[in-house]
Amino acid sequence: MHEASELAAQINFDDFLKVDIRVGTIIAAEPFPEARKPAIKLRIDFGGDIGVKRSSAQITENHRADALVGTQVLAVVNFPPRQIGPFMSEVLTLGVPDENGKVMLIRPDRHVPSGGRLY
Repeated sequence: MHEASELAAQINFDDFLKVDIRVGTIIAAEPFPEARKPAIKLRIDFGGDIGVKRSSAQITENHRADALVGTQVLAVVNFPPRQIGPFMSEVLTLGVPDENGKVMLIRPDRHVPSGGRLY
């Protein structure tokens, strides 16, 4: 993870287009006590051709599992799956640090169709 003051290396627009970031709706969320760091297991519906994907998100400081169902989030859907303990995380759910460095989910400010691509 980069510090706020550290800029990533410059890329060109074609590199940005390779990252497929979509909006999805959380349909299930539960604590993930087996994770090394506190996390929540998410099932996110991206609709259409993508469907439902799983994600492990270290968001427990600012988000409760029981309050996340129905929430829309942004996630990278074209990274390879990653094994997190006994759980296979299929997408990278995106967030930004709050004033204490704890993750806040990135969400649209109103409901949009699931599967929409960030541009």
